Amino acid sequence: GSAIARGASFLRDAMHTQIRTAGLSVIDEPHRTRGLRSAAFDGEGLSPETLNLVQDGVLQSWLLDSTTARQLELESNARAARGVGGPPSPSATNLYLAAGTQAVASILRDVGEGFFVTELIGMGVNGATGDYSRGASGFRIENGELTYAVSEVTIAGNLKDMFRHM
Repeated sequence: GSAIARGASFLRDAMHTQIRTAGLSVIDEPHRTRGLRSAAFDGEGLSPETLNLVQDGVLQSWLLDSTTARQLELESNARAARGVGGPPSPSATNLYLAAGTQAVASILRDVGEGFFVTELIGMGVNGATGDYSRGASGFRIENGELTYAVSEVTIAGNLKDMFRHM
């Protein structure tokens, strides 16, 4: 939300457009059982509800606190978080990618040859452009099956491109 208000996000003009392949949804669930950031209220005392950020591949919402919502002429969706110092800012609670209907074995067969990521290391995402570079480990996919462990590799690309081809 705040990056959108500053015009510093690659998603700034993407509201209600297809940013991911159909069938993929990203949800923020503030009341998830045993969720690390579950809470009855956000950092401004508002009661958050489940938020579909991306529904069936289409961007539906941004994370908004009161200030950011006002700057964008929208309503807050109760996603304010407070740190030790400074004002509240928008933040996710328990963000997750909703499970699809295709089995992992079927996805691996469709991929054929590739890399199955199980762990990402470090932070390296440019929020303005969507470019990323991260350390990763996982498994090599050969002939549609996981074969051997792979570690200490770097994956890089652009989130816009990656979202469209997931």
